[in-house]
Amino acid sequence: MLGALVDNGRLLMVHRNETRVNNPNVWDLPGGHVEPGETLRAALRRELREELNIDVVSSDDTPILCRPLGEDGVGERGDLRVVRVRAWQGEPENHCPSEHDAIGWFSRDELAALRLAAPDELSVLCSLLA
Repeated sequence: MLGALVDNGRLLMVHRNETRVNNPNVWDLPGGHVEPGETLRAALRRELREELNIDVVSSDDTPILCRPLGEDGVGERGDLRVVRVRAWQGEPENHCPSEHDAIGWFSRDELAALRLAAPDELSVLCSLLA
């Protein structure tokens, strides 16, 4: 579960550190995998608490994107879902420096200039900023 946090016309992205096995040195949305027995909503809350030290107050039920996993034959298979996070408590901060070496808020134009983990998702991410 990945979370799309929007504030004042900017989207929060995390930069995956260059030592990561999958998608190193790219910008992506915060979040991660669903643990066995965990609901999608619980996974989103846990991941964003672990990575950004925030508590999700409300999020959409319907994903804005479903990113296939394991297409390259490596790792687990399934879908990584992206949902819009409507409200949260706390100020997002990089709480996982071993995973991300930076976080930042980006406008539509700034997003277009980033090296993204999933560049084909740019138009959907930008639509959140309309």
